[in-house]
Amino acid sequence: MSNRQTKSDVILIGAGIMSATLGTLLKELAPDWEIKVFEKLASAGEESSNEWNNAGTGHAALCELNYTSEKPDGSVDISKAVKINEQFQVSMQFWSYLVSSNLIRNPQDFIMPLPHMSLVMGEKNVAFLKNRFEALSNNPLFHGMEYSADPATLEKWIPLIMKGRTSNEPIAATKIDTGTDVNFGALTRLLLDYLQTKKVNIEYKQSVDDIKRTSDGLWELKVRNVESGSVERHTAKFVFIGGGGGSLHLLQKSGIPEGKAIGGFPVSGLFMACNNQEVIEQHHAKVYGKAPVGAPPMSVPHLDTRYIDNKKTLLFGPFAGFSPKFLKTGSIFDLVTSVKPHNLVTMLAAGAKNVSLTKYLIQQVMLSKEQRMADLRGFVPDAKSEDWDLVVAGQRVQVIKDTNEGGKGTLQFGTEVITAADGSIAALLGASPGASTAVQVMLEVMQKCFPQHIKEWEPKLKEMIPSYGVSLVQNPELIKEIHALTARALDLNGEPQPVV
Repeated sequence: MSNRQTKSDVILIGAGIMSATLGTLLKELAPDWEIKVFEKLASAGEESSNEWNNAGTGHAALCELNYTSEKPDGSVDISKAVKINEQFQVSMQFWSYLVSSNLIRNPQDFIMPLPHMSLVMGEKNVAFLKNRFEALSNNPLFHGMEYSADPATLEKWIPLIMKGRTSNEPIAATKIDTGTDVNFGALTRLLLDYLQTKKVNIEYKQSVDDIKRTSDGLWELKVRNVESGSVERHTAKFVFIGGGGGSLHLLQKSGIPEGKAIGGFPVSGLFMACNNQEVIEQHHAKVYGKAPVGAPPMSVPHLDTRYIDNKKTLLFGPFAGFSPKFLKTGSIFDLVTSVKPHNLVTMLAAGAKNVSLTKYLIQQVMLSKEQRMADLRGFVPDAKSEDWDLVVAGQRVQVIKDTNEGGKGTLQFGTEVITAADGSIAALLGASPGASTAVQVMLEVMQKCFPQHIKEWEPKLKEMIPSYGVSLVQNPELIKEIHALTARALDLNGEPQPVV
């Protein structure tokens, strides 16, 4: 065991997109601060941020139907969609600043323009989509969205999906060409490469096993080398826990009262990946459908063009699965050991409330490949089994907590930040829209944890994010400026790729 101890201004736990984003923001705002990153795995962005472990969708609510809900009178509530779109615009502005400042060289290494589409079938769903389109298209954030229920138009938009379709069931889609495919794994690695040039110490194969408050108000981390087993102690004024599914255990070990009565429920994802390049070239969009009744929002089916390792690929899914692990590389005891006296009632209440979800997950786990192919054929009627392989995606830990609206044991499907009252430690929990809104989420972390610095940082924040402190939806002209700026900086002005 080593007795080495070090002291830093900031320690970031986990080398994923959240830590990478927070580290980059802080290094731009406070270049003299000493920042350390500890990652259990051998390289960056290997869990939730990895390109094979998420959908790669730049979540801006352009196509995700679960971000808009139908009211009893048939109208559509777009408030969540507007909020998520505004948050994604913040990410786009920050990425544009990084590229324009030559901190990241080639935007096509991590972001590509790609149409986003919503697709529905059945008379009731078509009526909902039309109402959704009318509500969104009146909002300047969603300028350029098109709607069609004409099969001939849909054949031009989505030839692979329309080919061989024999059903007379009504079908409709919306399309907007300003969507994006984002490789969050690549972006994470680019940001951490930049941080290393700024003397940020990033240590891999280092597991943070414990975290506690010292008598002088600092946080002390017990860090173990996963290869040698040697242990070191590191202290910091501020700690960010960005360890994906592993964050909950570390939050519990911190002992802060804000982390009490919070639990987690792991859900794994699987995709079908196309191995036939001829099929892949017939599709060029992210096409989202509606989740089956009883399915969690993360199980919304979608057929996605992806760019991974500079190669065009095609994925369909996700199919839900269950594993008690909180990370793909985690332990089968993760779920059991996360249950504590302070969250036991909350967890039990969640179990009682989510019997239908449990049943759904069991059904999903039991699916054969042919049953998954049957789901795929709802999107691609003539899909052949030999053209598709099953790929295991990432683990997501859905937050369980007590809420005023849902009562005890309410399952949350968004992204949650838990912060100590004094702002000395923060933890990120939850899932979608996650990575797409990383910049906005990390800005909120800084506002809560470094309120004494925000005023002095404001000029730089506005340089990096021109809309900082402004509501975009109330400033249509600024939206136009931001769209033009980000499209130019991130090289997103190209015409949609023609289908071969």
